[in-house]
Amino acid sequence: MKVDNQMKKILAKTISILLATSLALPLLAAPFSVTPVRVYMTPKDKAIAVTVTNEGDEELVMQADLYSWKQKANGEDDLVLTEDILLSPPIVKLAAKSRQVLRLARLRSVSETEQLTYRMIMREIPEAKPNNGNLQLQIAIAFSLPVFITPPKAKFSLNCTAARSAADSIKAACENAGNAYAQIVDFELTNAEGSKLASRDTGGYILPTVKRSFDIKADHALASGKAKLTVRLDDGSKQAFDVTISD
Repeated sequence: MKVDNQMKKILAKTISILLATSLALPLLAAPFSVTPVRVYMTPKDKAIAVTVTNEGDEELVMQADLYSWKQKANGEDDLVLTEDILLSPPIVKLAAKSRQVLRLARLRSVSETEQLTYRMIMREIPEAKPNNGNLQLQIAIAFSLPVFITPPKAKFSLNCTAARSAADSIKAACENAGNAYAQIVDFELTNAEGSKLASRDTGGYILPTVKRSFDIKADHALASGKAKLTVRLDDGSKQAFDVTISD
């Protein structure tokens, strides 16, 4: 079962319900946090801890599931339920203003070169909470946590090109030829003199062997000629690529 399609159906159904009932019913959403927001493991790590905190004033019931995380050729996420990692406990009941430690135990062996990528998705189960008699529409909150198991030799290798897509924009295509994830935080396009032409303040994950495209739009028409595309990564480093903007 692929979660991306399932989540789209759930979201569409939720939006329909909200549009039909938001004027009639008060909405409740339980606040919670998860730390760390990304899980990093090495082949030597047998288990790691994740802490879930209920920051609200009512009991919170959560369910957590682990999925292997791949990306399709266009960068779209492809999630499949997995038993590579054991999660304990899978159901969490949190009293108000309390916290619970979850443990992720690795069951699958890890190669010396391949990074394994997963997603832990935590969902609130509002129907598990006691009904206090008030008619309220409860919104189930979900949180997706990346999990990386990375051997020392696994590294990303990023290459980006750019092509004009409109008079005032380019499409940057970035491919990860390495064996570990790359996460682009933002983009900046400058001309040969170093003046800023355009930028984009969002990026995304690029898993190994995947190529993703990102639209970068300027507030004016872009002149043709040589330029430089700089990407900033989640580790704070930057990579610059020489590109040419065609006529």
